[in-house]
Amino acid sequence: MTATPLHDRVALVTGAGSGIGRAMAVAFAAAGARVVACDIDAAGAERTAADIADGGGSAVAAVADVADEASVAALAETALGAYGRVDVLCNNAGIMDTMALPADIPVELWERVLRVNLTGTFLVTHAVLPHMLRQGGGSIVNTASEAGIRGGAAGAAYTASKHGVVGLTRSVAWAYAKDGIRCNAILPGPTMTNIAANAVFDAAGAARLGPVLALGERMAEPERMADAALFLASDAASFVNGAILPVDGGWSAA
Repeated sequence: MTATPLHDRVALVTGAGSGIGRAMAVAFAAAGARVVACDIDAAGAERTAADIADGGGSAVAAVADVADEASVAALAETALGAYGRVDVLCNNAGIMDTMALPADIPVELWERVLRVNLTGTFLVTHAVLPHMLRQGGGSIVNTASEAGIRGGAAGAAYTASKHGVVGLTRSVAWAYAKDGIRCNAILPGPTMTNIAANAVFDAAGAARLGPVLALGERMAEPERMADAALFLASDAASFVNGAILPVDGGWSAA
């Protein structure tokens, strides 16, 4: 991989205000990309964009709720208005559930988690794909989860949503391979982010999931997830399409 593998490309990163999304935005900028740092939290998005600019990179902040179609349409227009194209899309925005088991999860929580994690990934992809098709290619990297290949790594809603992201990733990869568009996903294991900072976990679910969660006791820094996303976004992965890549320190091998 070259020192600036995303030189002069435009990368749109959702959930870029903190955690894995912020690490992706910073890493992509360091690799030469012009970055649209999107988050539902305006202050977080602006901090990320400012830090990139302070480091000599190019970035604009954007505020959007990925669960809202109109907000996503405005996001796509913001990215195109700023840089004229989108070469890399990282669908990273997501929320956690409460670790509740299927019989115990409130329907409204189920619908909210699915709406943000799965439908949100679809909506942003749906908004960006026509532009990638017109420009003749692009790379999409989705943030799924270890829960996307297991039944016992999170609650029912989060698990279902991330399995859905895995399926959507493969569907997009298959559908647009001949159009020069690649779509891959990373599966983070335990990572030091604030995704669960305000969550109140269901006691029964957390106890039931405990033995599986204990397998992933090693915690990764968000930058390790960004490293994998950068590889998948770059030409070094030009023949990698539809890959579901665990980035979990070996948790999925257990």
